[in-house]
Amino acid sequence: MTVTNLKQSINSERLLKRLQDLGRIGLDNDNKRTRLAASDADKAGRDRLIVWMKEDGLEVEIDRIGNIFGIWYSTENRNEEPILLGSHIDTVINAGMYDGCYGVLSGLEVINTLQKKGVKPSRPIAVAAFTNEEGVRYQPDMMGSLVYAGGLSVEDALKTVGSDGTLLGEELERIGYAGTKEPGFLKPYAYIELHIEQGPILDKEGISIGAVENLQGISWQRITIEGIANHAGTTPIVMRRDAGLAAARVITYLRDRANASNGQTVATVGTISFKPNAVNVVPSLATFTVDLRNPNEQRLQEEEQALANYLKELAASEEVSISSEQLARFSPVSFDENIVKLIEQAASKLELHSKRMTSGAGHDAQMMARICPSAMIFVPSIEGISHNPKEATNDSDLIAGANVLLDVVNNLAGNK
Repeated sequence: MTVTNLKQSINSERLLKRLQDLGRIGLDNDNKRTRLAASDADKAGRDRLIVWMKEDGLEVEIDRIGNIFGIWYSTENRNEEPILLGSHIDTVINAGMYDGCYGVLSGLEVINTLQKKGVKPSRPIAVAAFTNEEGVRYQPDMMGSLVYAGGLSVEDALKTVGSDGTLLGEELERIGYAGTKEPGFLKPYAYIELHIEQGPILDKEGISIGAVENLQGISWQRITIEGIANHAGTTPIVMRRDAGLAAARVITYLRDRANASNGQTVATVGTISFKPNAVNVVPSLATFTVDLRNPNEQRLQEEEQALANYLKELAASEEVSISSEQLARFSPVSFDENIVKLIEQAASKLELHSKRMTSGAGHDAQMMARICPSAMIFVPSIEGISHNPKEATNDSDLIAGANVLLDVVNNLAGNK
């Protein structure tokens, strides 16, 4: 079924135009797009979003961590818990155009469509843009939704020191987005996040809609291996205490474990450094990060324990010292079965092929699932590319995803 044949559909032209307009904010002279949390570019994006929210007749509220909410109330439903839609508009460095922004702007379009159709929802409908989802300038990532869900105090979050030495609280004040509402002031009836997949599955399989039923648990560690620096030419291999070799063994061990898990576990060493970092010196120090993910909590714990056991064995066999520091830990999330079914039903109604999926990336929905029924809708990412200027999704898929969101909201809101 084409969008033009739908009895009710979002304003596709406006959605695509707003995506382009927001996408231009944060471009530098080399056309690299960067809107780090609480930066000047982030302020410009927030300012534009609020203009659109007010144009759509929404009441705008900002909480102390800088989360933005546009709320559509009626006189009959003001005391009801709202349907909350949204995502984030901050980006990584040299980012694509759709990550996060698509969910926020589609939420706006859903509200605008329902307003134009004259429907009277039995509960409010709101759209949120959460602060610092990407976690590039300030850590942890998904900070705004984590604070909102009660997983981190707002006081501690505002004291966070950024990669550039700034304090988040001071930067939010500087750009005018240190709000007055307490995080959590709006208790949602449900939360739905529409997002590009950021992976290759939907695109490769030719499927239009992902009904996301769960989200992988994430374990981040920093591992430090201490050996002894020595001459690369004169030190026999059997006499070396090589921190670099030990690090390499960990990397290959992790890949072997992941390969043996039938695709359930993924493991990544994303950063690594050696000291003294010289071409002709055996490394005395190796420091690297490990990102472990699995959608099952027990299996994730098993992978963490297996790595810990291996590090003990490696330290003994290579005569090195190994320590590990936990950087982040999020348990897997199961999304609300009723909402997942509504997503599948909406896709079927629109004659779109859907598939139940696991999210491999972290999203604000995993935090919001702590406080209300939540779920996610995925649309294809061409070649699975994201966090990259080449990030792309076909317009038809963007429109289809927004119309699925519209149908789900219609069902949840009990529109008259």
